[in-house]
Amino acid sequence: MAVTIDSLITANQAGLHALEERLGYRFRDLRRLQQALVHRSYAYEQGRGFTADNETLEFLGDAVLDLAVGSTLFERFPAMREGELTRLRAALVNEGHLAVMARAVDLGPHLLLGRGEEVSRGREKASILASAYEALLGAVFLDAGYESAARLVEDHFAEWFGSEERLLFVDSKSKLQELLQERYNEGPVYLLENEEGPAHQKRFTISVRFRGVPLATGMAGNKKEAEQQAAARAVEQLRAGTLPLPD
Repeated sequence: MAVTIDSLITANQAGLHALEERLGYRFRDLRRLQQALVHRSYAYEQGRGFTADNETLEFLGDAVLDLAVGSTLFERFPAMREGELTRLRAALVNEGHLAVMARAVDLGPHLLLGRGEEVSRGREKASILASAYEALLGAVFLDAGYESAARLVEDHFAEWFGSEERLLFVDSKSKLQELLQERYNEGPVYLLENEEGPAHQKRFTISVRFRGVPLATGMAGNKKEAEQQAAARAVEQLRAGTLPLPD
């Protein structure tokens, strides 16, 4: 029997409703939510008759996300200059941070992946998670319009919009790069120091170094978050004048 979006909804209905609860949004048309969870690798394996992957929804969600995040930053931080707003928006919507947002609603287990992606732990890949999160926003936009999608973004990103200090953590890698480039015309290097735990629950320790000197370390469930932590600590120390940097 051929796979269709409707047959997938029938098979996954309980999981879809559980995801709606975590998202904080109830879809009028559940087919949009289901399509947002279909990776192209799964669609390809179903043959030419199945074309409902999430790539076009991802395209739409990307545009919605840029506008919603940019608008909220503009309203919440009216004193910020254009360059700072642009950089913060880029940090909030980059692949690594969107993967964090996807993990926050436990999106991975609901994704439909091809066999190859399953074997290569695609549910944990930042690129796949980030794309699926954007597809979800595109699905909400189609389901109920921009205001509903923007409200969802504001709810999900609330802790990041809460203060400039929290936003600067998201932007810490860019900020550290900028500070070191300005002073030394040279950027930092990130090194994996340790990796521990089972495959489904890895913990990574990463250090940030400058000219061979360790500046700070971070530990998280994925490398990008660990790098952000390390960079944030280095920026804090650099501003306090306590980093062991050359003259």
